[in-house]
Amino acid sequence: HSEYNLYEINKKINNFAINQGKKIKIRRELVSITNHEKINKIFEQTYPDIVFHAAAYKHVHLVEENICEAVRNNVIGTLNIINSSIKLKIKRFVFVSTDKAVKPTNVMGATKRLAELLIQAHSNNLLNHETNFCIVRFGNVINSSGSVIPLFREQIIAGGPVTVTHKDVTRYFMSIPE
Repeated sequence: HSEYNLYEINKKINNFAINQGKKIKIRRELVSITNHEKINKIFEQTYPDIVFHAAAYKHVHLVEENICEAVRNNVIGTLNIINSSIKLKIKRFVFVSTDKAVKPTNVMGATKRLAELLIQAHSNNLLNHETNFCIVRFGNVINSSGSVIPLFREQIIAGGPVTVTHKDVTRYFMSIPE
């Protein structure tokens, strides 16, 4: 859903390869994970060894206002990627989840938790496929897509207040390299 991010990722990979003195072939695909037919076609043409699935809606308030789209993308889209991975015997599937899936209190956390449960159910059924599934959870990653830090910066520059969900909340952050 973000051609700009696809462009930026392509640029970073190319720059990395150039700095390493390597030439790599990159295939860029702008497609929604809800388009199961297109996902299958891409997987059939490329046969990736590893799928990193991080294509989720992450902005809590926007997801709360667009519940059907959140379920369609975060849950059904994940099921599409799972099924394509199994069908084409992808070796490893890594799902990037969120700490909000631990005890979901909002739609975003709930949809990510449902996606995790789908992955766990398919992972437990190892007799029917060769794909190795794993889930990683990240919390507040500074300067990532969906990070609250830019909002806090804007609020500070505007003279406040800095909005935090609850006065007793404790936020922990990690950087992208961490």
